[in-house]
Amino acid sequence: MDNGCRCSSSSDRLSNPILYNILSQMDSSKPSQDYISVPHRCNCEVPRTVCLKTPSEICKEASAVLVKTLHFMKNLPAFNQLPPNDQFTLLRSCWAPLFILGLAQEHVNFEVMDVPTDSMLKKILLNRQESPDMEREQPSMAGVSKLKGCLKKFWSLDLSPKEYAYLKGTTIFNPDVPDLKAALFVEGLQQEAQHALSEVVQPLHPGDHDRFARILLTASMLQSITPSLITELFFRPVIGQADLLELLVDMLFCR
Repeated sequence: MDNGCRCSSSSDRLSNPILYNILSQMDSSKPSQDYISVPHRCNCEVPRTVCLKTPSEICKEASAVLVKTLHFMKNLPAFNQLPPNDQFTLLRSCWAPLFILGLAQEHVNFEVMDVPTDSMLKKILLNRQESPDMEREQPSMAGVSKLKGCLKKFWSLDLSPKEYAYLKGTTIFNPDVPDLKAALFVEGLQQEAQHALSEVVQPLHPGDHDRFARILLTASMLQSITPSLITELFFRPVIGQADLLELLVDMLFCR
């Protein structure tokens, strides 16, 4: 079986002279030539940009999960005891991992599809200016695959509501977040949440001695998923050009 790249075709090669001629006309300082081959870039190397297949449905579910996530944080007495700056710092650090835990707990499943992109030739012909959307990191298939793999790991663990609650506590109270004023207090809160999680796991799964370690190992995957992926995939269709973190601050700190 031929495993070579199948992106190249005769039509691709024939488009090179057209593109070269347009570029040459845009730069009159270069001497004209009959034809210079433009290096072919394999489409296999181009990251696949994706979007939700059913944004109206999934964005609504995602928004509900986000509201529950902030409600959870807002009602933690220990969180409210922290200095305001530390509350903001932890929110900025943990909102995305907490949201992913919420997706897992609510069993939110979703599908994506490729976003059609304009060719370089079309961009030149239309002289289209880059929009703010093009400057942001767009959701890629690689990032979505990582997110879906993380969700499947949590679903395979089949966590109870109490396990999710204490795991969220260990995620919120992360003493390794830079610039915390009450880092020692936060570290103590994380240790308490981890101990409580361990105490919950043992009676629920008495024969599974490795479950606690597997839960923490799976939770470590959360940090590999970027907040920008979550923002662009689930919330950009809803909030437009607004800054999501600013909206989260308003939702969390408006009493």
